[in-house]
Amino acid sequence: MEIIMSKHSVIGAVPPSRPAPARALGRRLALALGFSTALSAMAFGLLPVAGAARADPVYVKEAQIPGFAALVAAVKPAVVSVQVKSDKSEEEEEAGAFFGAPGFDQLPDDHPLKRFFRDFQEQRNFRFHDKGQKPRERTVSLGSGFFYSADGYVVTNNHVVDSGNVFSVTLDDGTQLDAKLVGKDSRTDLAVLKVNDKGRKFTYVGFADDSKMQIGDWVLAVGNPFGLGGTVTAGIISARGRDIGAGVYDDFIQIDAAVNRGNSGGPTFNLNGQVVGINTAIFSPSGGSVGIAFAIPASTAEQVVRQLIAKGAVERGWLGVQIQPVTREVADSVGLNKAKGALIADPLDGPAAKAGIKAGNIIVSINGAEIADARDLARRIAAIRPGEVAVLGVWRNGKQENIKVKIAAQPNDKAAAGDKSSKGKSATLASYGLAVAAAEDGRGVVIVDMDSDSEAAEKGARPGDIIRSINNRDIKTPAELQAGLNEAAKKGRSAVLLRLESEGVNHFITLSVQKK
Repeated sequence: MEIIMSKHSVIGAVPPSRPAPARALGRRLALALGFSTALSAMAFGLLPVAGAARADPVYVKEAQIPGFAALVAAVKPAVVSVQVKSDKSEEEEEAGAFFGAPGFDQLPDDHPLKRFFRDFQEQRNFRFHDKGQKPRERTVSLGSGFFYSADGYVVTNNHVVDSGNVFSVTLDDGTQLDAKLVGKDSRTDLAVLKVNDKGRKFTYVGFADDSKMQIGDWVLAVGNPFGLGGTVTAGIISARGRDIGAGVYDDFIQIDAAVNRGNSGGPTFNLNGQVVGINTAIFSPSGGSVGIAFAIPASTAEQVVRQLIAKGAVERGWLGVQIQPVTREVADSVGLNKAKGALIADPLDGPAAKAGIKAGNIIVSINGAEIADARDLARRIAAIRPGEVAVLGVWRNGKQENIKVKIAAQPNDKAAAGDKSSKGKSATLASYGLAVAAAEDGRGVVIVDMDSDSEAAEKGARPGDIIRSINNRDIKTPAELQAGLNEAAKKGRSAVLLRLESEGVNHFITLSVQKK
């Protein structure tokens, strides 16, 4: 006898072939076998048994990892989607770009191009404004933001609002409200909008003390990625103090919560529902999140936002210097025990120069607090209110001096001028790969030729640059440059500090001293 079974159930019993007289016995055996098979199926749990107890599904009664639901429910109503539009057509913007092109205003009034664009503008004004019609608005960007106050101030990014002039925000409940631009700051990429809904009080959030946040702490990002408003992602703080090349005030918090296009201007929260940072940039070879996002720290954002609300603009302290980092070589060349502070490349016509600070000086502290690097100096000076007096620790002549400087308001633009002429008696410094000549203005020596493989070339020096000083001592002739190199060698210095002027901008390089 043979029993055939499928993978999941009994199909039946198939007796072997047998002689005709044994058919009755076969039937009895088949009945008995069928009964036994049914019992076997019940035993295997394949057929239900009346009154048999069924096992409960798996359920683990242990403490669960806490989620973010309560936090999300509290902060989500304060986060908005920002829509930015322009009431200019693409044709108008192209025409405007042409009108602003260099040389256009120099054309005669009767020039055909001027007449064409003047006629274009007049026709458009008639078509829309004389007929009482408004230009069609077009969306130019989408971003995120959050309510900073109950009366409707919204914080977002400058790069979200910068390309438009018509603004609106969409609340978490879907309500869309018009907004107006209060102020923006390109240096920190922050902006403030204001909405007004007939006295409505909005749910808002506040800034955290981000100095208490540590690498590894949980954070939550809420925003409007790809236009999908109300999106929540979680992660941790991955790093702090990131410089991504956005500007001198770079001090970003790096997070690994998923941040994508459209998250710009949205908040990153700590577990108390406070804003730790404002999402502003991502690193992404693909355009989507790869787990590296950068947020403006709350400490920076709060200062800027308060000024934008109060004044519509940001007023920063200004020292009036061009600065560059202090490398190990620079520190060694001036006798500083470690690479710290900011090297003055050029004191402009500003507070520092008036206080006696000169090129080659190194600012190592402000009001007793040590300066880590050039970016740290820029941030600290910017945070000082114009008109206040700051005490700067300045390293020069092998020692630190404390100098009082009255901080001024930061102007829009500052530039230095320089002379690049190169007439005069020349000299060749073969061991340094340089050929120099006295500058025409009598201040320094001009690099007239150089070896492209020389150390000076590797450090950024180029033919036409003017060497103004060596080890903070002004020079006028190639002989004085050579004397400075010889003096450094006699003193056992490993390098000298050269101040170079390139295209009107001063900067420093170090040059290894060639031993004789």
